[in-house]
Amino acid sequence: MTEKTPAAADKATREPAREAAAAADGAPEAFLEVRDLKIHFPTDDGVVKSVDGLSFKLEQGRTLGIVGESGSGKSVTSLGILGLHNRRNANVSGEIWLDGTELVGSSQSEVRRLRGRKMAMIFQDPLSSMHPFYTIGQQIVEAYRVHNDVSKQVARKHAIDMLGRVGIPKPDKRVDDYPHQFSGGMRQRAMIAMALSCDPELLIADEPTTALDVTVQAQILDLIKDLQQEFNSAVIMITHDLGVVAELSDDILVMYGGRCVEYASVDDAFHNPMHPYTWGLLGSMPRLDRARSERLMPITGSPPSLINVPQGCAFNPRCPYSDQTDGKSTSVRPELAEVRPGHQAACHLPAAKRRELWNDEIRPKL
Repeated sequence: MTEKTPAAADKATREPAREAAAAADGAPEAFLEVRDLKIHFPTDDGVVKSVDGLSFKLEQGRTLGIVGESGSGKSVTSLGILGLHNRRNANVSGEIWLDGTELVGSSQSEVRRLRGRKMAMIFQDPLSSMHPFYTIGQQIVEAYRVHNDVSKQVARKHAIDMLGRVGIPKPDKRVDDYPHQFSGGMRQRAMIAMALSCDPELLIADEPTTALDVTVQAQILDLIKDLQQEFNSAVIMITHDLGVVAELSDDILVMYGGRCVEYASVDDAFHNPMHPYTWGLLGSMPRLDRARSERLMPITGSPPSLINVPQGCAFNPRCPYSDQTDGKSTSVRPELAEVRPGHQAACHLPAAKRRELWNDEIRPKL
């Protein structure tokens, strides 16, 4: 993306207007701000509370890593930001402010207009995200022309450039191939090319390197970094790989049971985590920088059912320290509280006790 696309060329013009509109409407200054987001799905068995009161901010030029076990609400959150939940099946409440526009209360046509150019997503499963009846090139061309007034020839050239940028060999020929003619890794790269085709200001990457080997993973991460540096984009990286988070993210949001249990900078999250669940994630991660004398420490038990979330702290059935909170863990839901500037955690254990446990008991074992 050495040539400035229309999305990038008019960015300098849009920025002053965005700031003025935000000041006039009382909108947040952050490029993306999620306020008390709840996404519930009514079912015959009960209400699935996939996201239950999530709040965070993201500035342009920064990367937020969202981590947590499967079923914690990470992907549901990203789909909610893009407005991809069927409003007849999902109850979405709260506020999502993107560049001065509130998305939850906006019409579907308004959100659709922003999707692709203002915000885009790299989906986890490219095979089910691409149309099997159209070539890769046709799908990228369509996505590009929806938001840019260019000819088919210009859009096709842009599609070829993007395929080459993400490492697909002979892009001028592969642009006419269908998704089934690509390998899993190639499809993933084609999906990334489609997401990046309009230079979105917010890029959500849902496990973007899952199907790729380590060499290509590094290329994709470098590609996302290049986009962010060139266009000052905001990036949300959803992953199970804490190594990817450490490499790419500025801040980390740890989700459990549909809620945020810890929010911190990358340095704080890895060197001074303040929630037992985060300790468990770090303990289950293999370390290559030093010899390990003991086996990995998996988190006991299973993630909670989002229909019947445990009372009090959702993590209490799996937490080895729940008996040290005078019964609060099973009766009172902890709220996020600041333990140091820019670092929040939701835990009933006193902060001093958590620091002691981390320094004396947990960290020496990692």
